[in-house]
Amino acid sequence: MSKAIVCLGDSNTWGYDPRGFGGGRWPDCVRWTARLNARPEWIIYNLGENGRAIPHTPFELRTLCGQLAALRPFDGLCVMLGSNDLLLGVPPAAAAARMERLLVCLSSLGVPFLLIAPPCFHPGDWVREEALLAASAHLAGYYRILAGESGAAFADAGCWDIPLCFDGVHFTAEGHARFAAQAGGAFAAAFCGAK
Repeated sequence: MSKAIVCLGDSNTWGYDPRGFGGGRWPDCVRWTARLNARPEWIIYNLGENGRAIPHTPFELRTLCGQLAALRPFDGLCVMLGSNDLLLGVPPAAAAARMERLLVCLSSLGVPFLLIAPPCFHPGDWVREEALLAASAHLAGYYRILAGESGAAFADAGCWDIPLCFDGVHFTAEGHARFAAQAGGAFAAAFCGAK
């Protein structure tokens, strides 16, 4: 039986394609969420949003809870956020503190959830400072600890060798394909008990 999974994320979950003027969206055949949705074991709700940082204020958390309530029932929740926080100058430790507040809120939903650390940035048009590259490399360590403390499953997409576009942030078409392949295994472990 198919499992309904909500994917909460930013532009890489939404499927942003930065190549066109003003950007665009990769078609279903490219986006990692749509690739997983095409598999019989998954029903994927894409709750990706361009520019989304980690919801952490009371208003943001209430708004998100409303979005999630509109999608119920579902069997699990995948969260991949933090890249925009870093791009806005939030240090990795502070981004992790935001994520901790979000995970506390999500734990009340009573469904399993998977925390994915985003792929590390690469040098590019949006990533010109060494400090930003270092920040993106450190985020996964914080998230691993948070997942262990909250009972969430964890995956580090920084280990998945995801190709990024010229901006150093967004997935290429091949990046979406590789991400979907790796995420499929992480989803099975998190939501179906596969090891």
